[in-house]
Parts: sequence; C-alpha cells; structure tokens
Amino acid sequence: MKMRCGVCAGATLLSGWLGILPSPAQPSFVQVQSDGVPAQTARPEPGNALSSGTSSATATPAVAASKVPSTAYLFSYFIGNGEDGLHLAWSADGYRWEALNGGRSFLKPEVGESKLMRDPCLLLGPEGSFHMVWTTAWNGKTIGYASSADLLTWSPQQAIPVMDHEPAVLNCWAPEIFWDAQKRRFLIFWASTVTNKFLETAGQAENRYNHRMYCTTTTDFKTFAPTRLFYDPGFNVIDATLLPANGRFHLIIKDETVKPPRKHLRLAGADSPEGPFEPLKPPFTRSWVEGPTALKVGDFYLVYFDAYRDHRYEAVRSRDLETWEDISSQIAFPKGARHGTALAVPGRVIENLLSR
Repeated sequence: MKMRCGVCAGATLLSGWLGILPSPAQPSFVQVQSDGVPAQTARPEPGNALSSGTSSATATPAVAASKVPSTAYLFSYFIGNGEDGLHLAWSADGYRWEALNGGRSFLKPEVGESKLMRDPCLLLGPEGSFHMVWTTAWNGKTIGYASSADLLTWSPQQAIPVMDHEPAVLNCWAPEIFWDAQKRRFLIFWASTVTNKFLETAGQAENRYNHRMYCTTTTDFKTFAPTRLFYDPGFNVIDATLLPANGRFHLIIKDETVKPPRKHLRLAGADSPEGPFEPLKPPFTRSWVEGPTALKVGDFYLVYFDAYRDHRYEAVRSRDLETWEDISSQIAFPKGARHGTALAVPGRVIENLLSR
C-alpha cells in the first residue's frame, strides 16, 4: 500500500535557475495512509532543552560576494525552538560560516502540530531544486516538507503524516532527505518513539522516548512508500545522517542511551543508502552532542555537530573515517545555530543570496 498526501493550494516552483531541469510540480499534501513507522531529531536535554547551541565566535564575513568560489558551502539551521523558521549560513572553506540575510529567517513555519521548523535538512536535488524536510513539533505524527528553486521563493509547505498509521507514536524527530541515485528516488528517514515497542531498551531512555529510525521513499513528494523500520542498532538512536564516501554510504547516528549516559556519535557503513549496515564503529566524538551533518572538504570528511550543553558547534575530521581529529577550535558558526545540514552548492547560489 502506498501512502498519499493531499496538499495545500498549489504554486508552481520557479524554473531551476541552476540551469538543470525545471522544478517538479508542487505536491499538495495533507492526508496519508501507510504501514510503517517514523522518527525525528534534535532535542535538548531536560532542563537544557531549548537553549541554542552557538559557535565559539561570531562568524566574520568570509569572502565578499564578488569572491565566492565556484563551489561554496551552505548550512541550513534553526535557532531557539524553531518558531521563526529556516536560517541559512555560507562558507568558502567549510570552516568559518557566516549567517545570510542578516541572520533573519528565510522561511516561516506554517504546518504541523506545533508549527515549528527544527532540524531543517536541505538537499539539492538532481533536477536543480532544493528540497527540505524538518521537525514540525516535539510530539506528533508529521514532518514538514517544502521545495525551492532559489531558496527565496518556496512551494506551499506540507505536513506529511508519516506516522499516521501508528496510534501509539510519540514523535517524529530530525528527518533527513537523501537522493538515491541508483534507485532514482528520495529516501526520507527520521527518529520516532512508538509506545510499547523495543521494550528491551525502554529503561535506558528518558522521558518516555525510546527511538528507532524509520523511513519512506518518494519520487514526486505526492505518493510515498509505506513507512518502515529503517535502522535498529539495539539501543535508543536519533539524529541519523548519511555520508557518501569511497563508493559506499556511511550512516552517522547518535547513541541516545542515557542509562548509562553515552550521547555520542558513531558510524556504520553499507553498500546501499538503505543498508543493510555493518556493525557500528566505536564512538568518534565526546558525549553530550547531537545533530551531526557531514561534508567533504578537500581531502577531509568533516562532521559538524551541536554541543548543546556548551551552546556551541564542534567538529571533527578524517581522511579515512577511521582516525579522527578534533577541529572545534578551527570552526566558527553563527551564534545560536542549532541542528542543521551542510552541503556543497554552486557558488552562484550563494551569490544570488548575498545580492538580495
């Protein structure tokens, strides 16, 4: 059975100014059916939940608009509790990031149980349009979706009820979107807690949350495959992201186990974006971090993450995904930046945003 979503009144995407293909027609969502289970991400610790992670310094302008490199880097993020929506930053080198639009929001949240826009995951699709999914609420059954040709004009927002089939679901956190080039479809995955499932690890969790990763796929954002279990490592897991490297796909996850506390990042490889994944490697970060996003810069793979207890972003890098170096002292993110996504984009994408 496939699940369908009904949508808001339609607006057509701007034709892809990146010069690839025109943007796909806007989906109109609202209803769903399926048999699967979802997930989300990024939540602060109890008593520290809504505090913003910040960089160690306020990012200074990296490069003038006239000197944006042919390939630059974009970072989508939220601040506070996600009430004011999508924020964007850019970098010429992947280390120092500058807020765009004067630090103001690019898109206000309009859909979902709480109308939040947390954990925005941005993807540049093969047709030249940007696709974004996000967390709409701390508790609920939906994730948000919208698309844009230029990051300035957006399609109608949709609340996709990915967990509507599961009456006992608590949440859908930190959705991620990934283009599966082999299967020619979009993979969307997130973290969800379903009451009375995975009871073997319930005592290791907190506040009733005991997550596993769920997923769906789509080619057009109108029809979605039934939600299914995506990844179960045998413990409470959130904030997954995929890093393509050396012809393989590496799933980076947060071990959310709190009893005993782990709260660190680990990695597992696979030959396909949908797995099956190999056994997890040992942790490559300290504890009490979340919201990883990864990027290749030069010869290094950089993994950025929200050190939410210290209210800042930190990062590590590796050439081989085996040996890691802490480079937190070398990076700078906009003040208050929380769980987001880093991606490489054509320099003219940044030039267009800087010229607005």
